[in-house]
Amino acid sequence: MGRSALWTAIRDTLVRDIGEGHYAPGQRLPTEAQLAERFGVNRHTVRRAIADMADQNIVFSRRGAGVFVRHIPTPYRIGRRTRFRQNLAAAGRVAERRILSLETRGASAQEAKALRLAKGDAVHVYEGISLSDGAPLALFCSVFPADRFPKILEHLTENGSVTAALAAHGVSDYTRKSTEITAKAASKTHATLLELPVGDPLLRTVAINIDSAGKPVEFGRTWFAADRVTLMTGDA
Repeated sequence: MGRSALWTAIRDTLVRDIGEGHYAPGQRLPTEAQLAERFGVNRHTVRRAIADMADQNIVFSRRGAGVFVRHIPTPYRIGRRTRFRQNLAAAGRVAERRILSLETRGASAQEAKALRLAKGDAVHVYEGISLSDGAPLALFCSVFPADRFPKILEHLTENGSVTAALAAHGVSDYTRKSTEITAKAASKTHATLLELPVGDPLLRTVAINIDSAGKPVEFGRTWFAADRVTLMTGDA
């Protein structure tokens, strides 16, 4: 086989491996030396195949860490009714949420203002990781007025669904009052939880959800891994 046929054959094999799930989004590929041994070629030929895959946005490299399979961004719509599970289902992705912490504490000044409470009033706080097809997509922190939703942490423990937990307290529907989107750099904590390098770009949203009477029911902050999501505004 000619040199061109060699690197293209290696590229096509690796692309097929990725498509069949042998290497998942975010997973590191074998080293150049390992791939060269697998295909019986020199590293230059392997490097050419990987470079072409990078040009096609299939993989990306991290200095000193290796070559990784790129996450296909998850479309995520922010509109009047922003629902995590519905958004991922519409994108053909499997939604999952993992609880990091559930606690009751005093509201900060920002939380109190958003929820129309006094600073220090009791709030329930739900923190966790949102996943798309098993890959970390975002970190979130949802804050609820404790007096109005006394048992919301119990409901969240059962299935992690904010919509179901609010419904259990008589809120059959809620809508998005406002959303602010800001670019941030991943801190060490965010990077560890989202499996990113420190300093990678994040998209932080700060949002307020209200009930049908216009009363705030949730103040939320979310930190999305920027290369794993496409945020879209407006209703479909």
